[in-house]
Amino acid sequence: MILYLGRRLLGVAGILLAICAITFTIFYLLPNDPAAAACGKTCGPDRLAEVKAAMGLDKPVWEQFGAYLAGIVAGRDYGSGPSASHCGFPCLGYSYEYSLPVWELLVDRLPVSVSLAIGSAVLWLILGLGAGITSALRKNTATDKILTVLSVGAASLPVYFTSIMLIWGIVRTADLLPYPAYHDLTDDPLSWAANLLLPWTALALLYAAQYARQSRTSMIEAMAEPYIRTARAKGMPALTVTVKHGLRSGMTPILTIFGMDLGGLLAGAVITESIFGLPGIGRLFYDGLLRSDQPVILGVTLLAAFFIVVANLLVDLLYAFVDPRVRY
Repeated sequence: MILYLGRRLLGVAGILLAICAITFTIFYLLPNDPAAAACGKTCGPDRLAEVKAAMGLDKPVWEQFGAYLAGIVAGRDYGSGPSASHCGFPCLGYSYEYSLPVWELLVDRLPVSVSLAIGSAVLWLILGLGAGITSALRKNTATDKILTVLSVGAASLPVYFTSIMLIWGIVRTADLLPYPAYHDLTDDPLSWAANLLLPWTALALLYAAQYARQSRTSMIEAMAEPYIRTARAKGMPALTVTVKHGLRSGMTPILTIFGMDLGGLLAGAVITESIFGLPGIGRLFYDGLLRSDQPVILGVTLLAAFFIVVANLLVDLLYAFVDPRVRY
């Protein structure tokens, strides 16, 4: 296990390094000038040269990339002399729009995206796994067909359509819930949950449909295995056979897609956060795209890659606990 974990951690570091190199190349070698974007439209040639020197853009590309990596690991200084500014660890640069370190912006927006991701994940797991397992155990019955139709219908609805319909029906027409506005969990848990219920539902409906279909297929395959028939022949209770043997082995594919989905949502749900006006990382990324704020775009991209590769690593480690046939 230790050797496997060591190899995987080296692989994670290599993947993040490759993604960092690719995104740095894309955003810093494009025709548009990052120094001009940071300086503003009224920036003169002399001032532009000063900004380039302060940002390190007057150096070769390989030196710029090395300084960027060093900043992530140990922080870095921008400029020199009395006007120099220090960007602490982990330094992802300064936002052109906010004139703040990108890492501070990410940390400030992260609780919103984490709240949205965790809440919707719990909801879609309950709905999706419940519907999928029920369909598998009642294969080819009316219940199975109804749940399958509902799953296909929910999966075909784009999240922006579902979000708009929820706002129109529940907030504006029925006036059952307030329009979503993020409240900190520690300040008021009830307001936190009430304001996130609609975004949770919009995301959960989309993902639950996918998990229902996947869990149905996995459970049907698992329940047809010889060891399930053996367990039944030994007189084990149906619930024990279903949960301990069938569900446990059938959840391996679910873990795989769950790691990808949760890792991606932790880095921000761009459409959902934009529609509901939630100040999360996805909204920060969207605003960065609109304003060509390259350090913000690069920082969010690296954070998303980090969440996804770490989530996949954790999922691989969980395989050994979920499925006794997996050994490392």
